Amino acid sequence: MLTHLALRNFAVATASELEFGPGLTVISGETGAGKSLLVDALGFLSGLRADSGMVRHGADRAELNATFDLADAPAARDWLREEEFDDGDACQLRRTLRADGGSRAWINGRPATLGQLAALAGHLVEIHGQHEHQALLARGSQLALLDAYGRHAAALEAVAAQARAWSALLAERERLSAIGDPAERRDWLAHQLRELERERLEPEALAELDAAHRRQANAAGLIAACEGALAALSEDDALTARLRRMRGELTRLQGDEPRLAEVDAMLEAASIQLDEAQLLLQRVRDDLEIDPERFAELERSLARVQDLARKHRVAPEALAGVRDRLQAELEELTGADERLRRLEGDLAAAAARWGEAAAALSAARADAAARLSAATTGLIGELGMGGGRFEIALEPQPAGRPDPLGAERVEFLVAANAGQPPRPLRKVASGGELSRISLAIEVAALGLDAVPTMVFDEVDSGIGGAVADIVGQRLRALGASRQVLCVTHLPQVAAQGHAHYRVSKQARDGTTESTVTRLGAREREEELARMLGGVEVSREARAAARKLLAAASG
Repeated sequence: MLTHLALRNFAVATASELEFGPGLTVISGETGAGKSLLVDALGFLSGLRADSGMVRHGADRAELNATFDLADAPAARDWLREEEFDDGDACQLRRTLRADGGSRAWINGRPATLGQLAALAGHLVEIHGQHEHQALLARGSQLALLDAYGRHAAALEAVAAQARAWSALLAERERLSAIGDPAERRDWLAHQLRELERERLEPEALAELDAAHRRQANAAGLIAACEGALAALSEDDALTARLRRMRGELTRLQGDEPRLAEVDAMLEAASIQLDEAQLLLQRVRDDLEIDPERFAELERSLARVQDLARKHRVAPEALAGVRDRLQAELEELTGADERLRRLEGDLAAAAARWGEAAAALSAARADAAARLSAATTGLIGELGMGGGRFEIALEPQPAGRPDPLGAERVEFLVAANAGQPPRPLRKVASGGELSRISLAIEVAALGLDAVPTMVFDEVDSGIGGAVADIVGQRLRALGASRQVLCVTHLPQVAAQGHAHYRVSKQARDGTTESTVTRLGAREREEELARMLGGVEVSREARAAARKLLAAASG
């Protein structure tokens, strides 16, 4: 649900901030005041191409911010998590439009592409109006709405699961087929494995080989160093004797200075360490020998490992992983011919299972399409398009691979007047008619699509009287299940709002500015009276406004 919208230097709006709640929020104002700026702002926040003409004259850039509560938008929450934009239970969209035509976008404070902005906004808001950003014109949206209306989630998932299973089998067959002759591949793998298995390739074995090689390569120097150190340590026991004398002198003086006992303990430890160092040096020296044959053997082992690493184009430490992968592939290829033969039958069986699931979904869609078409046709008549009708055409997909969306696509068709053939919704010429048809579809579907916020721009264009009353009532009814924002010029529609904003403009310092004001009860009455009576608000207009508000809340 949209909770906050802020505009800065956008068209004729210097700075405006709006707070939104659930239900129906209406936006009214005089012609040219900028009522549709809020719709335009949401359009740009939904990823529309940048338009430098929307930057306020004299400003460097326009800035738009919208905050959404995600409690009623699980699809948006999932998208944010998958794209690593998630940040708690709210989401902020921000976009700047520069006067030079450039733009930048952010999601929860992190830079985002327009594609990402559009993908996320598609889960948050639908805009129905006389502009190019019509949600229900997209055939994918039409199919999603029909499935939501028919509550086909389980059947759709069954179809998608069977399509995924078929695709997995196809991928396996293609992988095995790409290998060529399995016998030839098995022979090659076996040869590579024999070469790798002759060597100890685990990281600890390679480290041990390297250490042994270095030790043997430097054996002469190591032996000389050990012998020199042993000679220095054992020469007439000079160091041990000197330590013993020092300890004796200090022991006699400990009574006068107790801290000397600590020094004596350190010297005792040093004496023990010297003895242990001498023993270890002797063991190291005994283990060392100059062995040319052993050195040559180690050289050959290292050379073989390096050759294998170059051959497989990996570091020596990765050779064990190469060996394991080749072993796994060899095991998979064992019986590959038989597996390929079985896969043909498995693919046919998987396609048959998908066909059964798709047929069940098709039947459910046909039933839902008939019900939604009848309900929408009835509402179109109520909304001032008498004789018009709405149909949902189910168009079979060309035969081919199982489709996770089912065996058909849909096309929403509309005949705006009696005697006219139905045409695709996206080809309906009148913007006002398109807005009312969109409203009829959404009301008939009871707001069952997943998008929590619906925006209707001038949905009441070209109507009045009793039809206007019905439009307002339908919008208010839709607001019971979805957040609805509606830009209107009709008092009958505006009276149905749970909240009401007025857009007004005034000249200031030679320039025109638009301001947006949330109306209280008394101010709503005055605004409705203005909408009813024009510039001069009469007592009768105020009485009629009170009557409209009372009827809407009654």
